[in-house]
Amino acid sequence: MPLRVLIADDHPIVRDGLRAALGGAADLEVVGEAADGEEAVRLAAELAPDVVLMDLRMPGLDGVDAIRLLRGTGPRVLVLTTFDTDVLPALEAGAGGYLLKDAPPEELVRAVRATHRGETVLAPAVAGRLAEHLRRPARGRLSRRELEVLRLVAEGATNKQAARALFISEASVKTHLLHIYTKLDVRDRAAAVGEAYRRGLLNR
Repeated sequence: MPLRVLIADDHPIVRDGLRAALGGAADLEVVGEAADGEEAVRLAAELAPDVVLMDLRMPGLDGVDAIRLLRGTGPRVLVLTTFDTDVLPALEAGAGGYLLKDAPPEELVRAVRATHRGETVLAPAVAGRLAEHLRRPARGRLSRRELEVLRLVAEGATNKQAARALFISEASVKTHLLHIYTKLDVRDRAAAVGEAYRRGLLNR
């Protein structure tokens, strides 16, 4: 029996390309396509795929939340995304592998097979980022002012509102945010808030 694969990506052209790439392998069968995380979870329940090929940044329910919902329900999840920055949340959510979209078709096919076998598949760039993160366990220590800025951001404050609340300039808020991004190894406000909650920095 061929391995049953469900593709989840919000771009039709990408889904077409993935279907074509997997179609060349006689032991793989694409059984469905989803345009967002919610549809991926629903189709996984209906179609019982062996592997879900999951993009992360999709409208509505994103890939990481979809992986959490799929965890323990049967299919293994292989992340296929453009970005190498979301590897930790994806793996913690239950993904079995993390591949980038510039991977050649033969590597994608091997990764699907390996994910189904229960092996952890990591793109070289992703493995390097993960190793770097593990080598810097203390990097996330934020200063008192940085925590104040981050708490306001978590409450929905804009840079201007945060500056007014802390009696500092808007430029200072931006500088603090850049330092926060570096220390938490993230690239935007939402990711910084999520990572801070994950580490318990905003629960104190």
